[in-house]
Order: sequence, then structure tokens, then C-alpha cells
Amino acid sequence: MSQTYLEATLLPHENLRHRATLSLWAHFGWLLLGILLTPFVVGLFLLIALWTRMRSTELAVTDKRVLVKTGFIERQTVEMNLDCIEAIQVHQTFGGRLFNYGTLIITGAGTPQAPISNIKDPLTFRREALLAQDALKAQERGRPGPTLPPGPG
Repeated sequence: MSQTYLEATLLPHENLRHRATLSLWAHFGWLLLGILLTPFVVGLFLLIALWTRMRSTELAVTDKRVLVKTGFIERQTVEMNLDCIEAIQVHQTFGGRLFNYGTLIITGAGTPQAPISNIKDPLTFRREALLAQDALKAQERGRPGPTLPPGPG
């Protein structure tokens, strides 16, 4: 089986702390439309496009950086070192709060904002990124970082 983008780009001695996915709830309208239109074939194309988007998006926090990869045929990546992250904002609509999905906006030093839309459980992703950032800063100062175990992956 072939490696995922995340597995292929992990650096030596880099550890995965948290892996996230897109929320199916955020795409519920497209999913429902695809199901309803399946008898007319166009629905099948909608479902395939949604499945491809869900499968080709990788989101992760490691102990060194945040990685985001989208796209199947055309790939777009955002890889931001933890020490370059200045802020992580979470934006959730009413539906996002209800079904636990939202948009993360990561702002970095020398980097414009990097929005990540429709992520499942965005508060956990933000928490894991901030914990990893704290641990990295503590390590650079020669002190032990947070003793919390890595996230569920």
C-alpha cells in the first residue's frame, strides 16, 4: 500500500501528535444532493467528488509543525513550523457548533493566514497544536514540556 503524503513527509525524529479529518456534516448538503440525484447519474459524480475530497485531505500536528494537504490531481500544501505560528483562530457557525466542525485560521510569522475549512473537531486540533508549540518552546529552553500524552492520532 502506498504511503500517505503525511507519512512520506515526516522528518527523522518527528512524531505525529494529532491527525484530523474533514467533517461529513459540513458537506451534508452535497451528500444529500448526491444521494437524491444518484438515479440520474450526476449524483454519482457528486458522491465520487465528495469522497475524493474527503480522502485526499490530510491534516496533522506533529511535534515540529502543522501539515495540511488538499487535492487529488492538483495538490496544495501548507506546512508551518510550530515556532512560526503566531495565532490559531477557530470560526464556527451555528451548524458548526452543533455538529462540531469549523474553520481554523493559522497565522504565522512571515506567512499570510492559512484557513483550513470544514475541519472536524477544530478545538482539539488547535489545542494539540498549542500543546506541541509549548512543548517545543520548553525543549528549546532546556526544560521539560507539557507531560500530556499525544492525542489519539
